[in-house]
Parts: sequence; structure tokens; C-alpha cells
Amino acid sequence: MRVSTVLFFIISAILFVHSDLFAQKVFVLKIREEIDPRMSHYVELGLQDATDLKADYIIIDMDTYGGALADADKIRTLILDYPKPVYVYINKNAASAGALISIACDSIYMDAGSNIGSATVVDGEGKPAPDKYQSYMRSLMRSTAETNHRNPDIAASMVGSVVGTDSITVGKVTAFTTSEAIAHGYCEAEVHSIDELLKRTHLANATIIDFELGTTDSIINFFMNPYLRGLLLLLIIGGIYFEMQSPGIGFALLATIVGIVFYFLPSYLNGLAENWEIVIFFIGVILLIVEIAIIPGFGFVGIAGLLLIVSSLILVGLNNTVFDFTFVPERDIIQSSAIVLFALTAGIVLVFAAGNQFLKSRFFKRIALQETFQSSEGYNSNFNKINLTGKQGMSYSVLRPSGKVNIDGEIYDAYTRGEFIEANKPIEVIDHLSTSLKVKEIHV
Repeated sequence: MRVSTVLFFIISAILFVHSDLFAQKVFVLKIREEIDPRMSHYVELGLQDATDLKADYIIIDMDTYGGALADADKIRTLILDYPKPVYVYINKNAASAGALISIACDSIYMDAGSNIGSATVVDGEGKPAPDKYQSYMRSLMRSTAETNHRNPDIAASMVGSVVGTDSITVGKVTAFTTSEAIAHGYCEAEVHSIDELLKRTHLANATIIDFELGTTDSIINFFMNPYLRGLLLLLIIGGIYFEMQSPGIGFALLATIVGIVFYFLPSYLNGLAENWEIVIFFIGVILLIVEIAIIPGFGFVGIAGLLLIVSSLILVGLNNTVFDFTFVPERDIIQSSAIVLFALTAGIVLVFAAGNQFLKSRFFKRIALQETFQSSEGYNSNFNKINLTGKQGMSYSVLRPSGKVNIDGEIYDAYTRGEFIEANKPIEVIDHLSTSLKVKEIHV
């Protein structure tokens, strides 16, 4: 027996024993929900993971009625740019945005009783959007179909056209059953499972990897729950209130920061919150601080701050483009607004109803100073050795209602009976029982 023949058998045996080392990898993503920022984020993470694991093929397990156009276009682009073959298995529905994503895939397989098409763009109320949006969607469908060598006219017909003036109606819209899709080149074959798809594409022995979100991303999606977001709002409101009641405690401020982070960060990572929406929240907070700490009363600045805060909290929960809500479902707007307004109302009721009880609680007494120093016990906080009652001077700073006054060239802490006194106004000391002098303005 020749040496070459012996080597051939040895190598063949090694390859047979270690054939798993050379098995192809198939990465499976599931699009079985509405197309929204969470779904586009999921697909983006999945394709990154597939790249890291050196997957040879991607299979998208799809059953969706569509969703946001912007997110569908993002997924479409990710698929078109992906260097490895991407197959889609439509397990009953690939409507609207789902049709666009399916056409972006290299091969389309459909289960019996499935459908693809009906990609008319609708507004937030579910009505057909104006024709400029339909025209844009048609161009996306055409270019995507051309890229994968499918009939672009058929793809465009899945969108239809808007006709009519008094009321918006839609012209003929194409939607295919499985057999129709096969006949028109929009489906390679009917298969009844992913396993059957793998056999048909000679990947039956491939290693299958089902993509699941990691712990961090699962936590992020968890905090996108609307009910939990309402609780986070209560945490923010309550934290701000208790911090204002007893500044410097620390835990209230920490609770507020935690609430803000877990309210905004998941929305930002999922593409819902834009930078400007977060910025106007903090501008609103700054305006409130200015109103409370500097400007007397509660006027335009405070109201503007509240409006900015409420607007930001509502906007970060919506998949809008700046102030364009054309494709934001009306139910999403109502839900986001209701959650924010309910949380604000509940927060106000909560802090007034439970605030005093909390300040009297055993937990609060453990973290806040409770002792008082009474004059009857020998304590005296009056550092002014000379009784200044009746003395006159000038206000050194603005008193709102506390500030500083100048008496005989000395600067003293002072406060009024509640009124505001501007700087450089004549004042008179009416009491001097503490470290601060109680003064009133002298009207000449």
C-alpha cells in the first residue's frame, strides 16, 4: 500500500472523528413581535453576536404584522450589509414592515398558510399616510427587491398608492400566499419548520445557535415595561420631594438619580430617547431650581420648567422623529401621556399623604438628626454679644426672606417676617434671639 494511500485514510479518519470542528454554524434570530426600536436593537445585537461567533448563515424566524418604518429600514440595511447569507422563514405573517425585511433577505421560505405583502404605510391612527410616505416606501421596496434580483414592480405594488382627496383611500395592494409567492419569485419553497429549511439547504448537520438577549439587554428591556416606568417616575418625584424636605440626607437624592437613570437609559439604548429629549428634562430641572432658589414666587420660569420636564418624560417613551408623530400609534401617545400624568398626580398625593408619616418613622429617625438643644437646658445660639434690637442699617444683600444686613459697618445674617427686601434698603432690627437678626424695611 502506498504511503499516500495510508495518509489519505489517516486524514479521513481524523476528519471523521473531528467533523464537528468543521460543521457550519447557523444563527437563528426571532422576529415575532412588532417592529420597533427594541426589535431593531435586538437584530443589531444578534448580527453582532453572529459575527463574533463566526456564523456561516443567518435564519430569521418571522411572524409579524409590521411596525415602525424607521426601525424596519434599519433592520433592512443591517441585513443587506451583512456579509453572510441571510434566510427568512415566514411562519405565518410578514406584513408591512415584515415584508420589507423579508425582501432584504437572500432567500425567502414560507410555511403553509403564510402571507407576505400589504406594506402600505399607515399613520398613528392606522389610516393610510399621505402619498409622499407611500412613495418613499415604494422606493425602499423596489431598491431592496432589485438588490436581491426580485421583480421590483411586484415589491412596489405591495405598498399600493394613495388616491382620493376628500378621504384617503388606497389603490390595489399586493399580498401573496405561499404558492403565489413561489410563482412570482418571492419565495424559494414551502417548508414547515426550520429543520426542513435546513435539510433543503443542505445544512441539516449544521450547528444551530438560537440568539437570546444577554442579561444586561434583558434587564434593559425589563425596564421598558410601562408599569415599571410609572413606578420609576414615582421614585423620581418622591426622591426630589424628600431631598427638598431634608437636604443632605443622601438616600433621597440617590433614589432620584437611580430613578432617572433607569427611566432614561433603557429608552436611550433602545433608540426611543434622543439626546435633545433628555437635555430638555435637565433644562426643566434647572429652571425649577432657579425658580425655587432665586426667583421669588412661582411664575413663568417654574411653569416652563414643569412643562419641559413633563414633555421630556412623555417624549422618551415615543418612537417619534423630533415633533413628527405621523407614524406614532395614537395608543402609544395616550399610554405614555397617561403614565407620566398619573405618576405625577400619584406622586403629589403620595408625598403629601405619606410625607409627614415618613419623616416621623423609625427609619427616618435613624438617618436624620433628631436631637434639639433647648435654651432651658443651658444652650444658647445667640453669638451677638450686643442687643441690636431697634438698631437701623442697610440691607447688604437681597433678603428672600433671608440674607445679610450692614449695621454700623458690621455684616450680620438676617431674615424678614416673610417679605422680600432688595439690597441697599434701610432696615431696622425688630428681634435678635438667634444667630440671625429679624429685620423689617423702613419706608422713608
